[in-house]
Amino acid sequence: MGEKKPLCEFGQKIEIQLVKINRTNAWLIDQVAKDTGKYFDRSYLHKIKTGEASTPGIMASIRRILGIAE
Repeated sequence: MGEKKPLCEFGQKIEIQLVKINRTNAWLIDQVAKDTGKYFDRSYLHKIKTGEASTPGIMASIRRILGIAE
């Protein structure tokens, strides 16, 4: 196993908001998939959180769902 990738700033905001609203990654994945109509899974969320992926539509959806400002 390699090193765990650190979360990017946006990834940290996602984690903090999930804790604040007492929701899980699984809940967020479900909400994003419903909101965007696109396929979204754990590995994709991980890539967003670590900054490997920065799909604008997905990121906008996460911001909407979690109430994260730009």
